[in-house]
Order: sequence, then C-alpha cells, then structure tokens
Amino acid sequence: MSETKFLTDMGKRIAERRKVLHKTQEQVAEEMGISLQSVSCIELGKKAIRPDNLVNLCIALDTTADYILTGTKSDKELSEICKVLSKLSPEDFKMVEGLIYRLNDKKEI
Repeated sequence: MSETKFLTDMGKRIAERRKVLHKTQEQVAEEMGISLQSVSCIELGKKAIRPDNLVNLCIALDTTADYILTGTKSDKELSEICKVLSKLSPEDFKMVEGLIYRLNDKKEI
C-alpha cells in the first residue's frame, strides 16, 4: 500500500469517527491542542500524524490507534454495539441481523 493511500484511508476513518461522535474539526483540534488546519490536512490524507498527536486523537475520538491506523475495531467498540443490539425489539434485531449478513456477503464477492 502506498503512503498516500495509507494516509487517505486513515484520514477517512478519522473523519467518519469524528462524525459518528457529532464533533466538528474545530472541537477535535481544540481537544488535541493542534490547529484546525492540521486536523483538516490529517483527515484529507495530506499530512501524517505525529505519535503524540495520535494518542491525543484517540482520546478525543474515544477510539484506538489500531482503528485509526488499520481500521480494526476494538473490543470496546464492538461491545458498545452489542449493548445497543441487545436493547432492540426482536423485529428490529432481525432487520439489523439481515443487513449485517447482506453487507458481509457483498464484501466476500
């Protein structure tokens, strides 16, 4: 994988996670102690992230470095999803279950 693709993919994961948490780039920048421009460049894959900033980013986005760097979901993130699933009605659970299996089948093609 090229460095450009790696940085772009990483930036996409960062932006997606930030949006899931309903945070703005400005909020993340403030929490990390870096500029808004730096957050924007990182999300666009135009700039690599320093190790100390990666730690602060993981704290700001409540995620792991594994997820940021590779896209691997942590046990904590999967556990949170399981908690939500356990509260669904049987009908809603079946619907989500079907969607998960359908999406998984698409990835295997």
